[in-house]
This record gives sequence, C-alpha cells and structure tokens, in this order.
Amino acid sequence: MIAKNYINSVCSEDVSRIDDKQRLEKLTRRILYAYARNISTLAKTSSLLGDVIAGETIDCSRTTFDDYVSALEKLFVIQDMDAWCPAIRSKTAIRSTPKRCFCDPSIAVASLGLTPESLKIQLKTFGFIFEQMCIRDLKAYTIDMDSHISYYHDRYGLEADIVLHLADGRYALIECKLGSAEIEKGAEHLLEMKRLIIEKNKTEQQMPIRVPDLLIILTGGKMAYTREDGVKIIPLAALRP
Repeated sequence: MIAKNYINSVCSEDVSRIDDKQRLEKLTRRILYAYARNISTLAKTSSLLGDVIAGETIDCSRTTFDDYVSALEKLFVIQDMDAWCPAIRSKTAIRSTPKRCFCDPSIAVASLGLTPESLKIQLKTFGFIFEQMCIRDLKAYTIDMDSHISYYHDRYGLEADIVLHLADGRYALIECKLGSAEIEKGAEHLLEMKRLIIEKNKTEQQMPIRVPDLLIILTGGKMAYTREDGVKIIPLAALRP
C-alpha cells in the first residue's frame, strides 16, 4: 500500500513539480510500467517505448520519453546501472546498454500490480526483483566506502549481475540467485570471468586487468559458506553495514 501511494504521488504531482514542467499522469504510469516489465534487463529504449504505447491511445516520442525518464531519475525513482567495460575478450563483445533499475524494487512490484502471492508463482519475475533488492542493499551498505556498482555482460552470455568497485581498485564480481538450484550456474560464470582475466593478463602487459578480489553469489537462502573453488555464498539477509 505504501508503494502504491508513493506511485500515485509521483505520477499525479511530483513528476511535474520536480522542475515545474507539466507532465501527464497516465504517461508517467505507462513509463513506470514499461520499466517494471523490463526490470534488471538490458532493454533498449526503443523496446521500452514500444511497451509504453502498446495497446494504448497515447502518444510518446523518444524525446518525450527521455524527458519523463530524466524527471523520474531526479526523483530517485529510476536509477539505471552502467556497464563495466574491461576488454576481457574484446571491446566489441561487451554489452553497454544500461541495466534498467529502480531505486527501490517495491516500486516495480506496485507498478505491475503484483502481490507476494503472485510472485510465488512468477519466479522468473521474482528473480529480477530479487536482483534489484541485492543492488539496493549493496548500495545502502557500502555508501560510506566510496564505492560504485556496475554490471558485466558480453554477447557470449558471460555475465556478472553486479560489479562492486571500491575507490582503491578492489572489486567483487557478484551474481544474484534467488534459489539454490541456480548457484552452480552463477559460480561457473564468475569463475570463467576470473579465468579469462588471468589468461588475458598473460599477454596484456601494459594495461592488465586486476583480478577480482571476491567472487560472490547473493542468494535468498539462509546459509553462508565458501565453496571449495573460493566462491562465497551469502544470503541477502546476512548483509550488514
């Protein structure tokens, strides 16, 4: 109920009040809905725009869409995540589209009209929401560490949902896996990235890539442990500042 009331306030008042520019409540809701449908993905702006106008008697140009998104960013409703772009394989392999994110995943849940009960049967959607929960908590708990986060994804499917960077150059590669059944796949991605970085550094002497300091899988489980391969499994609920 709190998230729904917040959305009502944002769409009816705040989105226009932020810079004294009149904006439509209906269009704001459609943009939030489109973002929520594509949460934690690398959806292109053209795809989001298609979702906004699909089945609706509403007009929205690219310029208008960008204006509304800018207002929602100023309100700290939307906060996309940039890509980390080291040339692990090659620059042409890296996906650089921003990852579509909300500052708080409850906004996405409310925008889609989902309930705790519906999320129990829509596990794929819940997985995307869980990733946003991980991003939100990591930002909150590292706010005093001069840190920032990004993601890595290349066209071969190799990925890290989150890359947590510290100012001194240390970083962690992090995968977010809601269920224990996905842990093995997440660990494979992280270990392969580490292996590729080590291999590249054997031939790249001038600008080597720092080897990740930690490989982490954040889960919805209850047990924290370190695997034999060094990957750390950490329940989201165990994070502390």
